[in-house]
Amino acid sequence: MTYPHLELSADPHDRLGPRRADDAWLDEAWADPATRVLVVAGTRVRPVDGALQWVSPQDAPEGLRVLLGERDGTAWWALIADAALAHDPDQQGEWLPLRGLLPVLVGDAVAQAPLVFHALGLAEWHWATRFCPRCAGHLTSAVAGHELRCDDCGKPQFPRTDPAVIMVVTDGEPGSAEERCLLGRSPLWPAGRFSTLAGFCEPGESLEDAVRREVAEEVGVVVGDVTYFGNQPWPLPQSLMLGFVARATTDTITVDDVEIEAARWWTREQMRAEAESGALVLPGGVSISRSLIEHWYGGPLPGQW
Repeated sequence: MTYPHLELSADPHDRLGPRRADDAWLDEAWADPATRVLVVAGTRVRPVDGALQWVSPQDAPEGLRVLLGERDGTAWWALIADAALAHDPDQQGEWLPLRGLLPVLVGDAVAQAPLVFHALGLAEWHWATRFCPRCAGHLTSAVAGHELRCDDCGKPQFPRTDPAVIMVVTDGEPGSAEERCLLGRSPLWPAGRFSTLAGFCEPGESLEDAVRREVAEEVGVVVGDVTYFGNQPWPLPQSLMLGFVARATTDTITVDDVEIEAARWWTREQMRAEAESGALVLPGGVSISRSLIEHWYGGPLPGQW
């Protein structure tokens, strides 16, 4: 079975790490009219007619140049401009954060997803990392946008990625008609919307223990065996989603009423029937959450956010 979340990382670019400190090569690549540049206003990008616009360096505004890498013989960059650009009346169209761009990254454009995730992940990091966390000194961008160095104490800062576990919780004999899947819903979501549970890994904690802790905290269910499924970069703003299948040893649900307002168990027959009727609305196809659910179900399911 092909999992839809893999489409967003199926065509990775060569990130050209060794070239990031090669000033002569960087200048030459930037001067090449064939080079493609994604303009980012703060942390937002402006699609035009439903498509992302990659411009030449000569058509890019002033800002921080960030090397993304190379693909198909072309150098790809991001240009991080001041966030005020998004409010310039001469700019036509709406500037969108990454979540708003997901509907654009479909069809042939899905191949751009690794570049866009790279660009906006770095833009978010530059936006959030304003001062040195050691001495509060001023930070200067280096290594083609992939490092920030403190002008006062010299300590370098590097882009951060937060590991987050996301899990489909199951009980019953695997593959049987009685096997069930546990999903929960946030109090902020519209009626009928349910998804897998998720949460961030804490310091000194293994990924498997993070799965067990999060499930226990959010829905009161005890988990035993935890099996790795896969992962998905999710820079919203800076996460790596690590997917697992978690086997429950208890089935009584006690929601925390903070992050989760409701949770319940579904058999495969119940899930299919409610997804078909629209009573159950599952996550979108680009998310690893959807892939986890369909992995347990054994095939595609109708409907999505």
